Amino acid sequence: MEKISSVDQFNEVLQNEQEFFILKHSLTCPISTAAYKACQSFTNNQDVKFVYVPIQEARETSTHIAEAFNTRHESPQVFHVKNGEPVWNTSHSRITEKALKEASNR
Repeated sequence: MEKISSVDQFNEVLQNEQEFFILKHSLTCPISTAAYKACQSFTNNQDVKFVYVPIQEARETSTHIAEAFNTRHESPQVFHVKNGEPVWNTSHSRITEKALKEASNR
C-alpha cells in the first residue's frame, strides 16, 4: 500500500488510476489498525492499486476526500473508486479482507 498525504497526491491518483482503493487510516485507533491489516492482506492477494491516508498527518486530505466523494468523514473508512467515482465504501469493523474482495468483484 502506498501512503499519500496531500490533496495533490490524492488528485493525482484520482486522475491517473482507472480503479483503486483508498483507506482513511487513524494511526491511534485499534479498529483502524485491524482495518489496515485487512487491507494489507487483501493487497497481498490482489493486483490492485491501494493507497492510504494517515488522518493525523493529513487531516486536510482526509477532509478533502470526504467532500470530493460527498460522504461523511469516518475513520477508518475505505473506498473503491472506478473512473474517478466511488462505487463502494464502508467503515470501521466492516473493513475486512472478505468485504474488500467482494467489492473488487463488482
